[in-house]
Amino acid sequence: MAAPGNTAADLAERLLAGDKRALARAISLVENDDPEGWALVREVYPRTGRAEVVGFTGPPGVGKSTLIGRLVEHARGREREVAVLSIDPSSPFTQGALLGDRIRLTDHFLDPGVYIRSMASRGSLGGLSEATLQAALLMDASGKDDVFLETVGVGQAEVDIIDHADTVVLVLMPGSGDSIQALKAGVMEIPDVIAVNKADHPLTDTMVREIRGVLSLGPQQGWRVPIVKTEASRGEGVEELAEKIAEHRVFIDEQGTLAERRRRNLMNEVVALAAGRLRRKLEAEVRDDPAVQRLLDEVASRRLDPASAAAKLLEREGG
Repeated sequence: MAAPGNTAADLAERLLAGDKRALARAISLVENDDPEGWALVREVYPRTGRAEVVGFTGPPGVGKSTLIGRLVEHARGREREVAVLSIDPSSPFTQGALLGDRIRLTDHFLDPGVYIRSMASRGSLGGLSEATLQAALLMDASGKDDVFLETVGVGQAEVDIIDHADTVVLVLMPGSGDSIQALKAGVMEIPDVIAVNKADHPLTDTMVREIRGVLSLGPQQGWRVPIVKTEASRGEGVEELAEKIAEHRVFIDEQGTLAERRRRNLMNEVVALAAGRLRRKLEAEVRDDPAVQRLLDEVASRRLDPASAAAKLLEREGG
């Protein structure tokens, strides 16, 4: 492995010292797939694993950003350094676009103890942006105590990303068809904590009962998923939500499942990175290699089936 260049070495030093501009630059390098960015991650990786990573998922419009804004306030009240990483699958063009209307989060832009970044997931393999998890690692290395990952939506792409958190919070709201869909779509396998936001709605208690019904179908030992009613716009229930997130953290730490969870997540990340790079290599060969083009011509003319062609392509890679 090549040693990091001057840029990476200098950035690493500033990043580890908690410099916000160094963190912003480092994430941009990784996002742009710049070799200096990967060298930088290599340099700081041994200093990661200290931050508490909490993922937030749920249908659009349930008030995740407002809730996260309140939790940021709560963490700052306890003098904890916080980073927020919002992953937006629908915004591949402007990295900051998603934050435009995030009033609750913009309250924190000038706070030196808070760093907020929005990234597009870019529709990469499995919907998982390679850069997303590297960005979370960089936030961790820069000395943040809490890293909040937020995704827009509850599709497979969001689940992939959110699965890399130590604690996953599913945010739902009453009276929303989307929320009920989330219950039915197996999303209930993800969360460690459930927040029912906008809880002044008349259907709140009905929804809480429905969620309890779905949860009762799952395993009954180990951690029991708590349901917290919140009214983020007024800050109600935020203290209790923060407590439940902290309790989950203590639980997985004591059970030894935090280390297990992180090991699984890192293994998945290694496989995802390798798969993404293999895919790009294959795509380049499909474009540029005449032998591969001939193989595809065989498929197009129905002389060779796609699975057999794929096997031949993989044989070439291995051989």
